[in-house]
Amino acid sequence: MQWTDRIRQVKIMLVVAAILIAVASLFVSRMLTHDLVQEERKKVEVWAAAMRSLNLADENTDLELVLKVINNNTTIPVVVMGTDDKAQFYRNIQCPRGTGEDSLRYATQLGQRLMANGQVIRISLDMQQGEPAIAAATDYVNVCYDESLLLRRLEVYPVVQLGVVMIFVVVAIFALLTSKRAEQNKVWVGLSKETAHQLGTPISSLMAWTEMLRESYPDDTLIPEMDKDVKRLQLIADRFSKIGSLPEPVPTSLNDVLTHVIDYMDRRTSKSVRMIKDMPTHDVIVRLNGSLFEWVIENLSKNAVDAMQGEPGTITLHVEDTSQLAIVEVSDTGKGIRKKDLSNVFRPGFTTKKRGWGLGLSLAKRIVEEYHHGRIYVKRSEVGKGTTFRIELKK
Repeated sequence: MQWTDRIRQVKIMLVVAAILIAVASLFVSRMLTHDLVQEERKKVEVWAAAMRSLNLADENTDLELVLKVINNNTTIPVVVMGTDDKAQFYRNIQCPRGTGEDSLRYATQLGQRLMANGQVIRISLDMQQGEPAIAAATDYVNVCYDESLLLRRLEVYPVVQLGVVMIFVVVAIFALLTSKRAEQNKVWVGLSKETAHQLGTPISSLMAWTEMLRESYPDDTLIPEMDKDVKRLQLIADRFSKIGSLPEPVPTSLNDVLTHVIDYMDRRTSKSVRMIKDMPTHDVIVRLNGSLFEWVIENLSKNAVDAMQGEPGTITLHVEDTSQLAIVEVSDTGKGIRKKDLSNVFRPGFTTKKRGWGLGLSLAKRIVEEYHHGRIYVKRSEVGKGTTFRIELKK
């Protein structure tokens, strides 16, 4: 539970950091874009003044300076429009290739569009000396200007940066989950194999002592029960030893597997909990590792018993046989699972019990999906009414 909460906190922190970076980037880019727009307008005003000086040039005009100002504009697209709203001169504008459109006509259309957007500076051509350079007059031209390539790139930059930040967050979360999952898997595999190894010696001793007791007391009715429990321990140790390896599934009767689980659970659960078997009369044959799959059903059944919380109830093992799938459903009438916990039930370490490691459902999912290439999920759950787990196995 703590590990799940920690992962959730890290995810939230990464998302919040990404949002803050994106907002800051958008704000700064907005300021830079605004400043650059103002700067480009000032440059166009100077360029327009140079054009006016060129049109009104006399022997005292410094044409070299005027031409230098005009030619220095290599980035801002400009169109000089006459009183008839037709382009007279344009600069830094390229007609789209492949359209076959006349460049002057294209410049005229662009200029008209820029005028409609208010991106225009009017310069008078018949002013007397001392009058303002930019004013309304009977003889004038309109200098229309568009955004430079640099300004357009700056406007797109925040969107690109936001995309990069989001990709970084997704990759960071994925890497975090993957590394932790790999680390956890390694720990669980090592712990499982070590547990199986440690159980081997005492189980062998118990088997030997059971044989000696059977020879000494052949009529004792408790010795066969002891032998069953020792074999059960051996089965558990065998299951632990197979964690981390890839066991070979073989054709197995699903009916027999579930019957073994019901017989085992019936002897070890309260009489107030009733086990119901609902399966076809014919054998449902599926490629399984019987020992590991029994473990899955046992885990689901034990969780169902715990969900009863000591109250009377039923656990139903339902089997469906279709042409492509064998379906097993384990239903209980217990306390149910809250909606907010449904996405976490198969995560290692998640548990709602006061005691428990939260590994049962995680191992069950791994056995079903990785070892048997099946699917396990919560089909339905309602608080106070019970839960149904569904397992789908390919035939």
